[in-house]
Amino acid sequence: MSDDAPKIIVDDDWKSQAQAEKQKLADASRAKQAESIPQSSAGAAPGSPAPGGASGGGGAAGGQRQMPAASFEVLVSTMATQALFALGEIPDPQTGQRMAHLDLARHHLDMLAVIEEKTKDNLSKEESDMLATTLYELRNRYVQLTMSQRPTA
Repeated sequence: MSDDAPKIIVDDDWKSQAQAEKQKLADASRAKQAESIPQSSAGAAPGSPAPGGASGGGGAAGGQRQMPAASFEVLVSTMATQALFALGEIPDPQTGQRMAHLDLARHHLDMLAVIEEKTKDNLSKEESDMLATTLYELRNRYVQLTMSQRPTA
């Protein structure tokens, strides 16, 4: 009977190979970021986790993701994602439930409108178009949701 049982072979070497590859990618990413950061703010990134700090067991979710470079597109995308979440378009990651919070959605739409107003004539055509399209689509979703929740007379 023991001849038929599957044999479990533990290969611990893959862990060290994976860690080495992870370290190599992190080093390359830091080098690339250092090239794009002006010298005056190069020391402003000590908040990122140390390479060995996230390997201590529970850091799988927080330590492995790379933050996108700060840009106007990321700002608009972040605000749009928050609005979509408040509109119930994105499920809550903890519960899996979709909940509409119209007041919060309206707040995020208003924030995007403030960004649009304050950056008027100071954006590239692509940035301006992206912001206008995002606002248009989010406003349409907001109106559709509010209309569907109104009681019919």
